[in-house]
Amino acid sequence: MQASFSGVALRALSHVLPPEIRTSAELEEELAEAYGRFHLSAGRLELMTGIRERRLWPPGMLASRASGCAAQALFEGHPGLAPDALDLLIHAAVCRDRLEPATASYVHHLLSLSPHTQAFDLSNACLGVLNALWLAASQIESGQIRSALIVSGENHRPLLESTLREAKNPALDRRQFKRLFANLSLGSAAVALLLSPRSAAPEAPYLVAASALADTAACRLCEGGLAEDASWQMLTDSEALLRAGIDLARRNWENFLRSTRWEPGSIQHFLTHQVGQRHRARLYDALGLDLSKDFSTFPLLGNTGSAALPITLSIAQEQGHFHPGDRVALLGIGSGLQSIILGIEFPQLS
Repeated sequence: MQASFSGVALRALSHVLPPEIRTSAELEEELAEAYGRFHLSAGRLELMTGIRERRLWPPGMLASRASGCAAQALFEGHPGLAPDALDLLIHAAVCRDRLEPATASYVHHLLSLSPHTQAFDLSNACLGVLNALWLAASQIESGQIRSALIVSGENHRPLLESTLREAKNPALDRRQFKRLFANLSLGSAAVALLLSPRSAAPEAPYLVAASALADTAACRLCEGGLAEDASWQMLTDSEALLRAGIDLARRNWENFLRSTRWEPGSIQHFLTHQVGQRHRARLYDALGLDLSKDFSTFPLLGNTGSAALPITLSIAQEQGHFHPGDRVALLGIGSGLQSIILGIEFPQLS
C-alpha cells in the first residue's frame, strides 16, 4: 500500500528523555552468574548491539504521564501553538496505562484539551507512531481535520527488570536465555509530533509519501505481554526476526522509491528504527544505502519502541542535521512483521 501527500506539514516535534541511565556494562554485571554459566564474555551486549546505555523512567511512571511530558515540552517550545485548538490526539505507544480506557484519554486530561478534540490509542508494536502519522496526514489531506498531535511514551523499565529476574533463573538453558537477550537492548523515552496543513506552516518539513508492507507469517518471532505471574515478558527469535525484517524492508523500499519517484542518491538522510548496529549494517547493505547518511541514537538510548524513530528525527533536527531542500527517508519496522517507509522533505528557502 502506498500514499502520497502534498499538503501536510510536520509543524513541530519534541522529545523528553528519562533521568536514569543504565549502561550495558551494569546490566552484564547483574547477569554475571548467567554469563559465567553460558560462557559469555563481558562486553558482549555492547559489542553485538552497539548500545552503551539506555534511559529509564522512575518506578511507577505511566505511559500517559511520559507522553504528556513530551506534549507539554512541544507546546512550551512553540508558544504560538494552541493545544485547545487540536482536532485529534493519538497515543501511539506500545505501552499503555491499562486496557481501558484509552491511554489517550489520560493524556487528553493532562493537557486540558478541548472536549472537541478526538482522542484514541493506535498501537502497532514499534510502528505505532508512523501508522499514526499516516492516518492523521490522510485526514488533514482530505480536509477532515486541521491539526493532529501524536504522542508516544514508552516505559520499558518493567520489562527490563522482569527480564533480569528471569535471566538469573538457574534452570534457564542457553536457548531460553538467548530468546530474552533482545530485551536487554530496550530503553525508555517520550516523543510528541504535531501535524497541520502546509499552508499554516510553510517553513516546516512536509510529508511526501509513504509505503507499507506486511509479512505476518513472521508474527510469532517476537511476542510480548504479561506472563502467568503477572510480570512482563517478551521472547524473540532475534536471528529469524532480523532475516525476515531485512527482506521485508528491502521489498518495501522498492515500493517506496516507485511511489516517491526518488532516486536513493537524491535522499540526504536515512533514519531507521533504532534496533542496534548489526541490524543497521545489514539493512543498509541490503538496500544499498550510503551509511554516511545515517543518523542513529541507539548507542545512547537503546531501542525505545515506537518512540525510537521519531525521537531520532527530533534529536537530529535539534542538532541541526537538516537543511532546506533535504529529503529524509524514515525506515520503520515493527514485529508482526510490518514495515512503513515515510518520506519527508524540508522546503527550500525563498
